Amino acid sequence: MADEPATNTTAAQSQPSAVPLGGSVIPLVNKLQDIFAQLGSQSTIELPQVAVVGSQSSGKSSVLEALVGRDFLPRGNDICTRRPLVLQLLQTKTDEEYGEFLHLPGKRFYDFSEIRREIQAQTDKEAGGNKGVSDKQIRLKIFSPHVLDITLVDLPGITKVPVGEQPADIEARIRTMIMSYIKQPSCLILAVTPANSDLANSDALQIAGIADPDGYRTIGIITKLDIMDRGTDARNLLLGKVIPLRLGYVGVVNRSQEDIMFNRSIKDALVAEEKFFRSRPVYNGLADRCGVPQLAKKLNQILVQHIKAILPGLKSRISSALVSVAKEHASYGEITESKAGQGALLLNILSKYSEAFSSMVEGKNEEMSTSELSGGARIHYIFQSIFVKSLEEVDPCEDLTDDDIRTAIQNATGPKSALFVPDVPFEVLIRRQIARLLDPSLQCARFIYDELMKISHHCLVNELQRFPVLRKRMDEVIGNFLREGLEPSETMIGHIIEMEMDYINTSHPNFIGGSKAVEIALQQIKSSKDGVEPDKAPSSERSLKSRAILARQGRGPVGLASSGGNKRSSGSSWGISSIFGGSDNRVSAGKESVTNKPFSEPVQNMEHAFAMIHLREVSA
Repeated sequence: MADEPATNTTAAQSQPSAVPLGGSVIPLVNKLQDIFAQLGSQSTIELPQVAVVGSQSSGKSSVLEALVGRDFLPRGNDICTRRPLVLQLLQTKTDEEYGEFLHLPGKRFYDFSEIRREIQAQTDKEAGGNKGVSDKQIRLKIFSPHVLDITLVDLPGITKVPVGEQPADIEARIRTMIMSYIKQPSCLILAVTPANSDLANSDALQIAGIADPDGYRTIGIITKLDIMDRGTDARNLLLGKVIPLRLGYVGVVNRSQEDIMFNRSIKDALVAEEKFFRSRPVYNGLADRCGVPQLAKKLNQILVQHIKAILPGLKSRISSALVSVAKEHASYGEITESKAGQGALLLNILSKYSEAFSSMVEGKNEEMSTSELSGGARIHYIFQSIFVKSLEEVDPCEDLTDDDIRTAIQNATGPKSALFVPDVPFEVLIRRQIARLLDPSLQCARFIYDELMKISHHCLVNELQRFPVLRKRMDEVIGNFLREGLEPSETMIGHIIEMEMDYINTSHPNFIGGSKAVEIALQQIKSSKDGVEPDKAPSSERSLKSRAILARQGRGPVGLASSGGNKRSSGSSWGISSIFGGSDNRVSAGKESVTNKPFSEPVQNMEHAFAMIHLREVSA
């Protein structure tokens, strides 16, 4: 029995490939874990680790301190571990023993009681001082010549009854926290169960079975073997005959509460543990499954083998992530520190945006869609296929009869005049038709504004992906610029319509005004008296008379027409003679209109003829 420690040392030295691999690979994984820990939830790569799970007071903390060989964990009668503690054990070639926290880089703790106080302070800072728990990690490195390279995560113990300020669902919260670690295929599970409890009811093995139903990643730890009932032992448990595990079990003897109170050293406790197993013949032949030193070796070997197994997949995931990050980094371009360089970069982005906007409007952009109209082509479509055609499809005098117009002239000139003067009613009719152009013109301006906004969104240059704040600001500025331009555009459209309504060129040679009509009538009377028939009047007089007609197109606005000049509309037309029913019944028609119809009635009948024109919506 005295030669057994030497045998263990020989066993450790008989694996020259495992120890060097553990001494190089495990620290490398530890560095990766530190880097990913700083990334927080942004890291999507799970690294190999060993999670320690167990119920409250199962002896987890004692096992960890035994692996380190020093007292460094907080103690108490209730829950001790209230935040996940990532413990990285690193073997050194010097005699120095110290600890370092990730949140205190560069600071070494040679006094392990200070490490305990720092863990307690950080726990109270995040979880409160009254038994609360938190899922935020504490990362601690222990450098010592007496440890093997192992990385462990000490998780809060599973508890049943909330104490202190713990919420009522404390058990569910702790189980959820534990599952977030052990459900990952890269995580080994160290399930700690006290020997004086029923293994079949072990909380640690129960939750490990959920995450690892086949038992490929679970190592069983049986603690407190020295306080089992007399006449009982843990041999069948260690042999896996009760609940089998692929990675097996290891039994250990913990320090008692009395040993802790009287500051019994872990070194003395390890000597007592070795004595316990030597004095129990039932554990003969189980030397590789008994004691903390064997546990450390087993954990080191299993962790190294586990890293070797998942290393190819881990390398592939890291390489894939590296390529993705490299592409993203390349898209950001070079970093410009100087003010001049930043100004030049901004000017370049704005210039490219302006060029892209212009090319979209002109139809020269290579990235324009070929499956639908966009840019300047779409704006042209709005003008020609929406605005113009909508106006052409509307007949402004669709429901306007000759009697309505004749009565309107009578209302404008009054019944006292023997010869009606058409200037005023003509202008009234024309103004009403011109006013109808305002609403569709404003709608067209709105459609163009919407298309310009779409163009501004589609022509943002790739460089703006690097600067989301600049992109947002450019969207705001461009939107405000276009909105500010829409209001004066609408005002200008209104002014143009008003100008067309306010001025009608009655001095045009082709326009027959009231005075010219009187002159023609007098010439006709004079010609009658001289014996000249009206039909044989000079051609110049007949041409002047023929000019006084109002052209009425089947589809289009009302306008002037001349028999001797270019007409603004074609098709069926009617003139002054048709309004008054011809030269023979001109007076009788006027009298009938005056005596039989009130002045206001024809105007009311004409209101529906001047309804608003609405443009149809632009198709998507």
